[in-house]
Amino acid sequence: MGAFKAYDIRGIYNKDLNKETAYRVGYFLPQLLPCDFVVVGRDIRLTSDEIHDNLCKGINDRGVDVWDIGLSTTPMVYFATVYLKAGASVQITASHNPKEYNGMKISRSGAVPVGGDSGLKDLERLCSEGVVEPVVPEKRGKIVQKDIHEAYLSYLKQFLPDLENLNISVDCSNGMSNLYVKELFGDHAKYINDTLDGTFPGHEPNPLEEENCAQIKEAVLKNKSDVGVIYDGDADRVMFIDDRGRFLQPDNITAVIGAYYLEKEKGPVLVDIRTSRSTSEYLKKKGATEIITWKVGHAYAKMKIREKQCIFGGELAGHYYFRDFHNCDSGILASLLVLQTVASLKKEGKTLGQLLDEIIVYANSGEVNFKLEQKDEAMKALYDEYKTRKPDKILDFDGYRIEFPTWWFNVRKSNTEPYLRLVVEAKSKELLDEKFKELEAIIKKFK
Repeated sequence: MGAFKAYDIRGIYNKDLNKETAYRVGYFLPQLLPCDFVVVGRDIRLTSDEIHDNLCKGINDRGVDVWDIGLSTTPMVYFATVYLKAGASVQITASHNPKEYNGMKISRSGAVPVGGDSGLKDLERLCSEGVVEPVVPEKRGKIVQKDIHEAYLSYLKQFLPDLENLNISVDCSNGMSNLYVKELFGDHAKYINDTLDGTFPGHEPNPLEEENCAQIKEAVLKNKSDVGVIYDGDADRVMFIDDRGRFLQPDNITAVIGAYYLEKEKGPVLVDIRTSRSTSEYLKKKGATEIITWKVGHAYAKMKIREKQCIFGGELAGHYYFRDFHNCDSGILASLLVLQTVASLKKEGKTLGQLLDEIIVYANSGEVNFKLEQKDEAMKALYDEYKTRKPDKILDFDGYRIEFPTWWFNVRKSNTEPYLRLVVEAKSKELLDEKFKELEAIIKKFK
């Protein structure tokens, strides 16, 4: 069952998963997470209704109720899991993937994620090997509609800054952020791709790919905006464009939001293995007691934040994790906090771009994808080559990161897509270019 990944269930619909998968997930989920009801939400993808109907049928056939919150962002489901005191929840979504994909993100009580190492492999085994025996009709579960829109909106509004003097451009990517952004930003923002459309006609709902940010960059410059905001398909991630139309690498935004929290309280901050030294050094300067580097992915990050009692966490992919949001990620909440910083900067006569110029002191490649047949062999070749060059440090989880005094690189396999991913950073652009070419030459031997 190839749709069961490290963080969630996801793949091309009717190839990697189908309505039978959805039914079996629904039927066996209460065995994995015993509960009286399961909260279910869904995104706008064209196949989400079919998954929803079959998932709910499976849950009901187990004798368990569904509390259906309807169309929702993924963070809205996390909120509902806690707000409604659910023992389990499912968001039907493929997040940022193209329209032919779909999937499910599963959480347990407290919005704790169910990932490969925390129950998802067990669920996969049950779905593959388990026998379905529906309960008798009189014990069958039912579907109960629950409207939590206003409750979640009220929660978000407490983080809303004074927008009076801000000029904002927002790209909703035809995705789930459309449920909330206009109620939050009103006339202070100009919107594009602001209709719910599961075909994603504006662009693919993945703002980490810069080509998908072309429209918001253009809008920022045309509107003379202070900042551009672009959400992914299910609104658990967000990226930012500065006043100059420049795409801001999300790990550097971790520095911006982290500094916001560190002004209020000192403590550890979580980053992922791809994070720039610029961000780590800035956070230390702002008072972070420890920078904890960990694996990529929400299922890993949320558990580590709980374990280490981090005040905040961020990833290169644009996930930002908040202790005051049950250690979960929320693209809209992240954007509200960045807007607070932008508003404060504007009062001081500064811009977000100027702040980022202060933060970024290294040259960085961003995450570059290589489509390879021999990913493991390429990773081994890189490791064998560079471990002999006396590195300062090797982090050997989630791929690996090899660090030298003036540069470092991270290489890892995607958990959701057929790519080998490479990040390189160096003290200068010249050194970055030199090292990137070295690494690229080794990788391309394995195409």
